[in-house]
Amino acid sequence: MRRRPLAAALIVVAAVACAQPAHADLAQATIVSADPVDWTPHVLDGTVWTMAVVGDTMVVGGTFNRVADSTRRNTYARKNIFAFNLTNGEVEPFAPAVDGPVYALAAGAGDTVYLGGAFKTVDGTPERGLARVWMTGQRVPTFNADINWGDVRALENKGNFVYAGGTFSAINGVHRDALARMNAVTGAVDTGFDAKLTAPGLARTRVEHFDISPDGSKLVAIGALLKAGGYDRTQIAMFDVSGPTAALTSWYTDAYVPQCMKGFDTYLRQVKFSPDGSYFVVAATGRASSPSRLCDSAARFETGGPGRHNPTWVQHTGGDSLYAVAVTGAAVYLGGHQRYLDNPYGSDAKGPGPGAVSRPGIGAVSPITGRALAWNPTRSRGVGVRTFVVTPRGLFVGSDTDQLGHEYHGRVGMFPL
Repeated sequence: MRRRPLAAALIVVAAVACAQPAHADLAQATIVSADPVDWTPHVLDGTVWTMAVVGDTMVVGGTFNRVADSTRRNTYARKNIFAFNLTNGEVEPFAPAVDGPVYALAAGAGDTVYLGGAFKTVDGTPERGLARVWMTGQRVPTFNADINWGDVRALENKGNFVYAGGTFSAINGVHRDALARMNAVTGAVDTGFDAKLTAPGLARTRVEHFDISPDGSKLVAIGALLKAGGYDRTQIAMFDVSGPTAALTSWYTDAYVPQCMKGFDTYLRQVKFSPDGSYFVVAATGRASSPSRLCDSAARFETGGPGRHNPTWVQHTGGDSLYAVAVTGAAVYLGGHQRYLDNPYGSDAKGPGPGAVSRPGIGAVSPITGRALAWNPTRSRGVGVRTFVVTPRGLFVGSDTDQLGHEYHGRVGMFPL
């Protein structure tokens, strides 16, 4: 692959100095290059689960212990969280002491970042599952929001609030099953906001992921949930969050009622709104490939309109999991450990029907048809891509492997426009 000199990289990331918005992905006019830039640092072990842009810095969270600069000549001890400069890829001194996995990040005001995960302490101070830290690495002591148990898997900062989803059932002693809204400064639970999620018959209620529409009015949550406010909502629910409450909308789908392989309390893994908010895409696992079910698939749903919604299109991998999705308008990017796209009749192999295309570990599909685009950088599959971050100049990828676009990229890479 063509090597990109650092001088070119500086131009590529020049427009990435602003913080990421707290909801939905940015619009991009074209699909990104299949040739990743050379200046990103490397995570040398574990898994990258989440990334967030804060000013001119990319913060990276996950389960890891060591990182290296782009040349791999210099290595650094970084447990579960680190940051690098978006103008040159240099590893920053930022190194909060976090004693457990970091699964979610969200940029905060005033050069801060919110952390969510399965940790219990930050800088030696009890901070279970939720914290806010300065970009100097120190915790913000005025933010106090402790979950009672479990973890936080998704975070978004919107206006005066921080939204959190995961496996908890209370924050600061206030009962909230799997989804909560907090004051962005103090961490106090918004007592008027309660999605009333339940999962009768399942071990626990869990929000695997959620996204907020670009205008801030809608929130779509996915995971191990069966009801919201007493109404049936199997694995996915939409709320109006423009006001003081989590108002369940009449929007619903039966598409995720059919079971996949036994043992999955939910097979939905990530959801992202389009840049204009008119639709969203859900990525799923399930290990039970079928052209008539949404296991191991990506599916587009329209946001507008009341009542029942069927998917606009479904993209089937043929039995391989999808974990991450990004929606830019020009493309829908999908990541997991898939071998193929356009493979509805495959079952852990290329299907007998026509059309299946090789897209190992990463691919892109048309937002209009859901069919695979020609973009095919490839990656070593591993367990899969866990996060995408869309910036004004490209697409960042976080995963558990070190081959991306036929080059060495330790668990972090970036495809430029």
